[in-house]
Amino acid sequence: MLTKTEAFDAVDVIRIKRDGGRIPDPMIDWVIDAYTRGVVTDEQMSALAMAIFLRGMDREEIVRWTMAMMNSGERLNFSKLTKPTADKHSTGGVGDKITLPLAPLVACFDVAVPQLSGRGLGHTGGTLDKLESIPGWDPNLDSQQIFEMLENGPGAVICAATSGLAPADKKLYALRDVTATVDCIPLIASSIMSKKIAEGTSALVLDVKVGSGAFMRELDQGQKLAETMVALGEDAGVKTSALLTNMSTPLGLTVGNALEVRESVEVLAGGGPEDVVDLTVSLAREMLRLAGKDDVDVRAALSDGRAMDRWNQMISDQGGDPFAPLPVAKHQEQIVAEESGYLSELDAWGVGICAWRLGAGRTRQGEAVQAGAGVEIHAKPGDAVKKGDPLLTLHTDTPERFKRSIEALDGAIKISSDRPTDVPQIILGRAFGSDN
Repeated sequence: MLTKTEAFDAVDVIRIKRDGGRIPDPMIDWVIDAYTRGVVTDEQMSALAMAIFLRGMDREEIVRWTMAMMNSGERLNFSKLTKPTADKHSTGGVGDKITLPLAPLVACFDVAVPQLSGRGLGHTGGTLDKLESIPGWDPNLDSQQIFEMLENGPGAVICAATSGLAPADKKLYALRDVTATVDCIPLIASSIMSKKIAEGTSALVLDVKVGSGAFMRELDQGQKLAETMVALGEDAGVKTSALLTNMSTPLGLTVGNALEVRESVEVLAGGGPEDVVDLTVSLAREMLRLAGKDDVDVRAALSDGRAMDRWNQMISDQGGDPFAPLPVAKHQEQIVAEESGYLSELDAWGVGICAWRLGAGRTRQGEAVQAGAGVEIHAKPGDAVKKGDPLLTLHTDTPERFKRSIEALDGAIKISSDRPTDVPQIILGRAFGSDN
């Protein structure tokens, strides 16, 4: 049986990066393709990922690496739509339900929103997990169904990415997750952007979270990641910009699947927490700006019911019942203030781990999540509280989870005698492409 002669050897690629060199373009193309085919082993790709982690990549390398991963699979094409497309990607946070009200809101202005989303792993939660708490809702659509919803339906769709999109990234991400090479800006940026470019949108807004509950904990790290991803999008011909947003405190007043759907519906009804509304509106304006629609009243579409109508149609078109009662956890336990004063800190990381341990998240791919599990927040930093006031309500179907979940809150809640004066704003910075 004849075997294919490979153009390069994985050891040579690893050696170049180990020694601080630039991997030539043909070698990058080959190593991504060979890894997807199984010729390059997990051990070899682990060594290369660690070499990249330690030595970094220049911009040309990152661009080529991203394009090679994108080209490892199919690419969606929405050029036949009669309207522009715009998408949003968040790097992940605690209570980050923004995609849910954002997609139907932007669709109100004749801009198609193809939002291909994922599931949660660890403390950050996933958009698909949240929506699957709606009875009957199906995340799995083929490309024709997506096109039909965008062109002739609600104009927005939130669904699972197909297995054919950037399969090299799927393999590499799973490997990075177990080899301590996740927190590497070249690999993060190329992972996100290879998928988003393959999704075929013409405009992309990145929500780069910064703070204790985010992957990027420091603003300078977040700024570098944002600028790297914006440059990748621009190089691929996608109008791209980024907002750097605060994730030191959970977003909104709920963390969990059905809990966050409920809060999203409140926003679509013209209510909801101020930080969720403000960020939804800011991201919508940026998406619409990149799509060529700056002069629109975004908030009006929330207050007059247009966004809610789009949401109801979007959920119904995917088999869901937008009016059905959402799941409620069987057991609740309250966390109360131990003293009077002002809530000065509510750490997003601690709250996220708490929700995860309650059953809202998973520890491994494929594990089931509890639709009703999570954390309900009764006070945010800056609020006055009295001793005994409820600060959080914990929700779970399995009460034996309460003990470890409460342990995650150790040090996450701080009360001071003086009202804090440095409560950070939701938007911390921005990054724009050269053409926008």
